[in-house]
Amino acid sequence: MSTTQQTTQQLVTEKEAANYIGMSPMFLRVSRLKTENARGDAPPYIKIGRAVRYQVSDLNAFVQARRVNLR
Repeated sequence: MSTTQQTTQQLVTEKEAANYIGMSPMFLRVSRLKTENARGDAPPYIKIGRAVRYQVSDLNAFVQARRVNLR
């Protein structure tokens, strides 16, 4: 596996994920709760026990999907 693949598959904490996308950890928490109730929109996440982790590749896709191109 290449270094780029390892980086994008890397798991990061909620705090690291929030920092990576330029939002607060609270934004991610609220987004997860709303998504669980089928009302919100959050990046995909992984639960390991009580711990929540995010893949960098999922965070990249989440941000890219919200890109607005002005003409």
